Amino acid sequence: MATQAASAPTSLPLALADVQMAAERIGGAIVRTPTLHSKTLSDLTGATVYLKFENLQFTAAYKERGALNTLLQLDAAARAKGVIAASAGNHAQGLAYHGDRLGIPVTIVMPKPTPTVKVTQTEGHGASVILEGETFDEAYAHARQLEAKNGYTFVHPFDDPRIMAGQGTVALEMLADAPEIDTLIVPIGGGGLVSGMATVAKAADRAIEVVGVEAELFPSMYNR
Repeated sequence: MATQAASAPTSLPLALADVQMAAERIGGAIVRTPTLHSKTLSDLTGATVYLKFENLQFTAAYKERGALNTLLQLDAAARAKGVIAASAGNHAQGLAYHGDRLGIPVTIVMPKPTPTVKVTQTEGHGASVILEGETFDEAYAHARQLEAKNGYTFVHPFDDPRIMAGQGTVALEMLADAPEIDTLIVPIGGGGLVSGMATVAKAADRAIEVVGVEAELFPSMYNR
């Protein structure tokens, strides 16, 4: 007996228009970082290599883009109650910085072993930090409990179309600054950045290859 193939989804949760709207939404509040030619890497690889300097953002990471894009789409009631996230890294700092700038209370849950410098940096950007659990999964579970208890809006570090759209603005800028780019090499953690950038690349009027790169010891996407 033949097995009927599952039908493909009619639409993806993210489209080029979402990234373009995110760019308009966050423009002026994040740094439009330069895309510059790297002579050293070009000489080493035999290719023409460009680098996107997201380290020039205020919190030194692209994570600000998605965090801000999400915060700006909250209604007044959600803004007043505040947001919460589980993160011990750049997402925490980006969310804290822009939440403080917009007057939105931010609570970040981190595992207890988080280095003190990450806690103090996040608090320095205006967030309230709660240390809970020995692992990220335990911190994440506690954040979701506080979300339900206090009516916070949970801002996921990558599994949210608003986050992906914000991160995708990196590709919009790169392709505008260096339209000859034919391959985007993108680091992968949770997948928010590569999802947004691939959305932009695949909507281009020419073929642009997208290559995701992750640490060999933690090949989460490669093993899926």
